[in-house]
Amino acid sequence: MYDVVIKGGLIVGGPMGTSKADLAISGERVAAIGQDLKGKRVIDASGMLVLPGAIDAHVHMELPVSGTRSSDTFASGTKAAACGGVTTVIDFTVGSSQSSIPEDIERRLVDAKRSYIDYALHAEVIGWRKSRAWEMLKAIQLGVTSFKFFTAYGSSGRRTDRGALFEAFQVIGELGALAIVHAEDEEIINCIMSSLRDDEFSDMATLAKARPPLCEATAVSDVVYLAEKAGARVHIVHLSSALGLEALRRAKSFYRNATAETCPQYLLLTKDVYDGVDGYLYSASPALRSSHDTQVLWDALIEEEISMIATDHCPFTREQKAWKGRFTDLPYGLPGVETALPLIFSEGVSKRGLSVDALVRLFAENPAKIYGLFPQKGALHIGSDADVVIFDPDEEWTMSVDNLHMNVDFCPYEGMAVKGKVRTTLSRGEVIYNDGVFTGTEGRGRFLARRV
Repeated sequence: MYDVVIKGGLIVGGPMGTSKADLAISGERVAAIGQDLKGKRVIDASGMLVLPGAIDAHVHMELPVSGTRSSDTFASGTKAAACGGVTTVIDFTVGSSQSSIPEDIERRLVDAKRSYIDYALHAEVIGWRKSRAWEMLKAIQLGVTSFKFFTAYGSSGRRTDRGALFEAFQVIGELGALAIVHAEDEEIINCIMSSLRDDEFSDMATLAKARPPLCEATAVSDVVYLAEKAGARVHIVHLSSALGLEALRRAKSFYRNATAETCPQYLLLTKDVYDGVDGYLYSASPALRSSHDTQVLWDALIEEEISMIATDHCPFTREQKAWKGRFTDLPYGLPGVETALPLIFSEGVSKRGLSVDALVRLFAENPAKIYGLFPQKGALHIGSDADVVIFDPDEEWTMSVDNLHMNVDFCPYEGMAVKGKVRTTLSRGEVIYNDGVFTGTEGRGRFLARRV
């Protein structure tokens, strides 16, 4: 007699591929997959998809930025995540040239203790120099094996130039860790910004002009080349454009240890939103692109040239994004941790032919493998954590800020018709969301210490 049996659903991400079967849970782990399994608690999943919990490998809870802080705490953000079928998040330390990476990790772990679901961390690397190599080794000993770099944002001190980036990549390669990179070329951005007229700064649409696809493509090419020469695995975050994808394709043709993610906003939104009355609410970096870019990214996603979907969840309220007259004065970021899975199912699986198996790879299996969490996370294998999402593929609903749980008063997809909705979320065998009711306990999430 198992603790929980989920009966009659279509299991995706199991050891036998996609199959109609019962899934049994004992304690916190998947215990069996088969027919006519018996449980103390039975959950009827007839007509439903039974998926491994999604992993959002790129979120920013409580992030200090532009004189404010992203509006979701680790508590509110992970609650919203669970309501959207996400059972693991990977957030970032808040790096500084005045503190060590291990110190940044310890501080961030204190912030994250309120999480409802399991979490891991990336280490943000600010002010790299070779004498700091010991910090990476210590970070790995603390369970943080991925290191974040920026090729832009020099004015805030976050940019790492090419020489330092190569040095850091050499250390990462020697340690067997992973470099993750925000890839936008600072020199191109600065050249464009210096040529703008004063009145252009007061036009939100200038954001797309100031940070064009060329700056992404150039940085992607440079970063992967440096990683190849340093012998380091590298992952490009929030790929946003056709040119960026072209650069990734070229890079992967000579270096296999390069991966990339894209985000729902680069698949579903375009720069046309900047022309609207509320255009400033869509401030994000990279900027939103053209409809051509969104189509090219969809095609690449369906062909699985892009390894995963993450959200870059960095939400702000309308008050925090109040227009001050210049697009450069806005905090950049959009909410997404709760909406990604249903949106991509609706727009990808239901409308564009993305397979459900590919959906699971993009949201669960591939992030788990890239970030060293598989098969504990990202799969419904015997012995895996019982992070399970029961998903109704047929339910139709309208997305609105009023029916979401993120700590925002703005939804980028307001009024969008969606087909497919999360019915139930289990985290390590515990039902924490069911039919619109959240029952999780604050602080129940665990830190996932990873190994290289």
